[in-house]
Amino acid sequence: MVRRLVGDGEFIEVFVDTPIEDCMQRDPKGLYAKAKAGQLRNFTGIDAPYEAPDHAEVHPLTQDLSADDLAATIMKELSERQIISIS
Repeated sequence: MVRRLVGDGEFIEVFVDTPIEDCMQRDPKGLYAKAKAGQLRNFTGIDAPYEAPDHAEVHPLTQDLSADDLAATIMKELSERQIISIS
């Protein structure tokens, strides 16, 4: 919907792709455990569907990257697309 609201080249979708197992393992607030125990309802990926974007311009996979490497990957992509300038 956002793509339709803004002009061509004005919207860049970044899909930081993380397996749900990694999300559960990294969960500092314990929300996934609460959702699996039925204490939270409509929790994405547990009892509510997750719909991955179909046409993300930037799509890094997180399983083999540190947070710093992931950020650098996204910054590089955005720089190459002349969205940002990094020095």
